[in-house]
Amino acid sequence: MTILECKNIKKLYKTKNVTTEALKGVNFSVEKGEFISIMGESGAGKTTLLNIIATLDKATSGTLMLNGNDIGTLKTSDISIFRRKELGFVFQDFNLLDQFNNRDNIFLPLVLSEEKESLMQERLAKMQGILGIEELLEKYPYEVSGGQKQRIAIARAIITNPSLLLADEPTGALDSASSEMILQLFHKIHAEGQTILMVTHSLRAASYADRVLFIKDGVVFHEIYRGNEEGQRDFMERISEAQLVLGRRKEV
Repeated sequence: MTILECKNIKKLYKTKNVTTEALKGVNFSVEKGEFISIMGESGAGKTTLLNIIATLDKATSGTLMLNGNDIGTLKTSDISIFRRKELGFVFQDFNLLDQFNNRDNIFLPLVLSEEKESLMQERLAKMQGILGIEELLEKYPYEVSGGQKQRIAIARAIITNPSLLLADEPTGALDSASSEMILQLFHKIHAEGQTILMVTHSLRAASYADRVLFIKDGVVFHEIYRGNEEGQRDFMERISEAQLVLGRRKEV
């Protein structure tokens, strides 16, 4: 089942004298339950694309469908409701609120949706063991480590049961041990059926995905799939080889 479809997505940024084409016609789709990584050099258009999918920005042209909804036609008044219902977000810098404890940070999207407290507690109870956050709930973000903050951010992102989880460099601000812990958590929630779309520069992070899309000069230039019996190390080597080939093509 296709839950996300991007058709000829273009994005232009205009200043007084200059027009920059950040996306030149992006085409791809995401099936329910997939874990996809998006890679590319800085300035290739990865974050621009993610922001458009996240309804934080609008495409200049093209069609973006999520669960049968044309995102480009949503009214401004409906976008925030749609975002809370359909999307979860994990950012590099966590985006937690220091004035709330970690439990309340997790509950925030459900509070904004005016859900019952009993539902909040029920959903938290189901995930807190998987994410290993039981001892963190009464603490505040400034009292915990970066890896622990990201676990709280993941809990906040998935407590709404989003159709699509968007992650922008989720291990970018973490040390190697914390990064590996977060990637293992992504692996767990993906195994539970969560659809994930992740932008990353990290070969290690990308190798956890089922498929890797390479964006270059504002288009999806190449993609590779993990083989059914392929180990993570082998897939990581293939991702690295693909990056080298794309780099050589750029030089030519």
